[in-house]
Amino acid sequence: MKRRRFLKSVLVGGAVALSGSYPVLIERNIVQVNRYRIPVSNLPPSFDGFTVAHLTDLHLGVLVSESFVEGIVERTNRLRADIIVCTGDYVHERNTIEEIDKVWPILSKLEARYGVYSVLGNHDHWADLDRSLYWMERSGQNLRHRCTPVARGRDRILVGGAGDYWEDELKIDKVFSCSDAHECRVLLAHNPDSVDTPYDTPLSLVLSGHTHGGQVVFPFFGPPVLPVKNKAYSSGLISTPRTQLFISRGIGWAIYPVRFNCYPEIAVLELVGPDTMA
Repeated sequence: MKRRRFLKSVLVGGAVALSGSYPVLIERNIVQVNRYRIPVSNLPPSFDGFTVAHLTDLHLGVLVSESFVEGIVERTNRLRADIIVCTGDYVHERNTIEEIDKVWPILSKLEARYGVYSVLGNHDHWADLDRSLYWMERSGQNLRHRCTPVARGRDRILVGGAGDYWEDELKIDKVFSCSDAHECRVLLAHNPDSVDTPYDTPLSLVLSGHTHGGQVVFPFFGPPVLPVKNKAYSSGLISTPRTQLFISRGIGWAIYPVRFNCYPEIAVLELVGPDTMA
């Protein structure tokens, strides 16, 4: 009987230890490749089926190593998406350029047929804005406060980048000031609260991160913590009154180093037009 009680205690203790360590040591490191079909009402015909690999919130630093980020970049390149977009928070710590100088040579290895485009998040500002901008410009990925046309056949879409909602000016109207009235516009904006700010330019799709999906998601209740004003902005595709908004769960961690029922992800978006949607 003593032996049985001892074995039972060991098994119970092991189960408790495993359940306690799972969010920190296991799920946080299982990066999924998730594919989403994104309807875009004014998508030009040539772009039907166009694919976008979306990376965000890498947070290189404590518990997120350079080799881990290298693996993410390699996996993303192997997906052969038409474009790659990155929506900020590449580093974790404040007031240091050390992590910036580590992560950007890795991010500079991203490759896609129609280009790689990036904006900054609040952590990139907190670390060092000037150094973050230096590397983003050097990589050729800088889309902050800019817009670039992506052409396919006779058609084109416009991809633009907002400043960070917390630490910068968004300048959404200025970003797309040279576009025509009915063009398809895709905006990169780190924080999804950006879509609720004042702007006049019609947006076809906004791609964001920042929330990490909440990192911990309880069945039937959802995430108890979301670092956004609009608590409907968790993850996935959300139809807002003004635009379609996609929020990736991202890669790293911010408030606490755990994930539960909220795996990190590399999101692959397939854009589909009205004919495919019908």
